[in-house]
Amino acid sequence: MPDLSIRVGGVTLNNPVIIGSGDHTMTEGALVAARATGAGAVVAKSINESEAAKRQLDGSDHVLLDSRWNPIPWDFAPPPDAMLLGRSGLHQAPSEDWIDIVAAQDREAAKTGQYVIGSIILANLDTACDLARRYQAAGIRVLELNIGAPHGDEAVPGAIIQERAAKRVREITARLRAAISIPLWIKLTGQSEDVGALALAAKEGGADATIVMGRFMALVPDIETRSPMLGTAGAIGGPWSLALTCRWLAEARKKVGADYSLLGTNGARDGLDVVRFLLAGARAVEMTSAIMAGGFGVARRAVAEIDAYLVRTGGSVEDLIGLAAERRVAYGVQADRPGYWRDFVPPEAR
Repeated sequence: MPDLSIRVGGVTLNNPVIIGSGDHTMTEGALVAARATGAGAVVAKSINESEAAKRQLDGSDHVLLDSRWNPIPWDFAPPPDAMLLGRSGLHQAPSEDWIDIVAAQDREAAKTGQYVIGSIILANLDTACDLARRYQAAGIRVLELNIGAPHGDEAVPGAIIQERAAKRVREITARLRAAISIPLWIKLTGQSEDVGALALAAKEGGADATIVMGRFMALVPDIETRSPMLGTAGAIGGPWSLALTCRWLAEARKKVGADYSLLGTNGARDGLDVVRFLLAGARAVEMTSAIMAGGFGVARRAVAEIDAYLVRTGGSVEDLIGLAAERRVAYGVQADRPGYWRDFVPPEAR
């Protein structure tokens, strides 16, 4: 049998499939169902202490779109080109209650070599440190701090913060690192001119692993109503995102070094997409939109698809990490092909 295990920031996962945080991981039952897929880890729904962020959940809305921007049914069997456009908010339960639930689920996960990971979205840094300490005291084994939530610019001021400055990423990470001793994962935005620099800043601040990268904010006009779909901007993700994320993973790998743990998110729809992320430099992959739209079976199938891929090709998950990133060459060393460009334009333009 292939070896699907992978070392990520001081912990070993059974496999590189992680069910990312979202509305689909917001209840105790959801965490149980997520663990039952066999995924290496599950990230619980994020919390902070902002009442505005909690109220934002009441205004959540989502739509699935095909590649021609047409809405498609939400039947948990989306086509491969489906994109998810939406907005949401944070968990509305008292933080102490949710922390206890997540910690209890992590204790159950430990029995099968899995992890249930606590997640905090940044609003107030002092509060984030306090929540981190409370998660650690409850026994959680890994904590994720999301400072790349795409809704930061659209949310009510003070509800959610999205950090794009490397200096602030370093400072925030260092504060959390000083507050807790358990493994700390930092989730970054993709809405930056240099995601690699943000990853390096998180590493320098003491993060055990860095997640590249959050979804993008988008506005999709409805040609029938002539208004924005969902009435506003929303976070968008789809299979097209994979190529962008993989490029930033490769760039980040150059800055943080091959020994540092990067995780990928935003664009993976199946097990072979997870493999693509690994080849670009990720050591594991958070699948979120695909599971929200397609159900927990997406994660179960992804694990099986990775296994089948390694049966066919040989080797282990560890053997895949960063291979494509390391084999990338610059434009300047590409072979010259004079006139080759003509093959890619209409005949009348040649």
